[in-house]
Amino acid sequence: MLKTESRPGSPATAGRRQPRLAGVWRHFDFLLAGAAVCIGFIGCLMIYTATRDQLQVAGISPTYYAKKQAIFMLIGIAVMLGVAAIDYRRFGDWALAIYGFCLLMLMAVLVVGHKSRGSQAWFQLGGYQFEPSELAKIGLIIALASYCAAARGRLSGRALVALLGLSAVPFALIYKQPDLGSALVLAAVLVAVLLVGGVRGRHMAALGLLAVVLSFGVVHFGILKTYQKDRLTSFADAPNQPNPAMLATVAGANEYNVAESKTAVSNGGITGQGFGKGTQTNLSYVPEQRTDFIFTALGEQFGLVGSAVLLALFAVVVWRTWRAATLARDQFGTLVCVGVLAMIAFQVFENIGMTIGIMPVAGIPLPLMSYGGSSVLATFAGLGLVLSVRMRRFS
Repeated sequence: MLKTESRPGSPATAGRRQPRLAGVWRHFDFLLAGAAVCIGFIGCLMIYTATRDQLQVAGISPTYYAKKQAIFMLIGIAVMLGVAAIDYRRFGDWALAIYGFCLLMLMAVLVVGHKSRGSQAWFQLGGYQFEPSELAKIGLIIALASYCAAARGRLSGRALVALLGLSAVPFALIYKQPDLGSALVLAAVLVAVLLVGGVRGRHMAALGLLAVVLSFGVVHFGILKTYQKDRLTSFADAPNQPNPAMLATVAGANEYNVAESKTAVSNGGITGQGFGKGTQTNLSYVPEQRTDFIFTALGEQFGLVGSAVLLALFAVVVWRTWRAATLARDQFGTLVCVGVLAMIAFQVFENIGMTIGIMPVAGIPLPLMSYGGSSVLATFAGLGLVLSVRMRRFS
């Protein structure tokens, strides 16, 4: 059953007076929220520079994508504040309903979702798209945190199997879309929550061995599609300089994408070529630059210095999220923060690593930087949960 050990309105808290909302806002983490907003602002600027020339050639306003991203940002900030205003323990009470709703959305998108480039991963809502896989990340964090908290830090083998089952269903539905990147994010969240949630060492070792065996089977027995295997291995074979002849095959195209990405980042040097002056960016040489490869726009235009500033902002987000986890008054709050931390940190590491050629191309967005409203809203919702935990650490 998905529930925590202590909730407002439950027998454990029935005699305790809930704090006034105005009082908890005194503990709002402006540093965490401010760092997130700054990252989003940088993302809007990079999306503008990465898309303006293409849009002008097509006769469309050069700010088209940047404006849409800015709208996503404003809505996301409102979502973050709205979630922060709700006692995070209420989400534990609603864990089963939230989890069930996420599964319904994942199943619905496989039936009536919009299909493009071989994937059926989002709903088309007018000029906007909604990806339920992003919502599922938050739903799984809440479900896992609630279940682990109910176990009070003592996860038996049976509880571990239940947690694996909770994760396996959304993982399979997302993989079916297919969206391997988002599925990997769910796996990272599961591992982080298990490590902090009280899983026994021998169970974790067995789980690690099982993961290795399953990974071997997936790769060698045709479960992964050829293009997926090519994407996961392209970083190891990509040359330092792109060659248009590489585009003749799917594997070559993946290697070409990584090579173009590495060229753009290396062009930035220490201080970059300047805002709006990146050669690779202006000539649209980097594929999918506004989404998966948005970091290349920053690296080329602002170099190592600009990249370091962005990484420092992400470090602030990670630090303050971990700080909220350590200050949480209950295990549910701690695990929610750990899940959000794992979601953001894994995506940052994988995306930037992919961009500079040290990680596989998994199609994972850079949080608050990559173009896409669903990712922005999910990230801000997760940060809203973290803020709620920190704001109520004394209540």
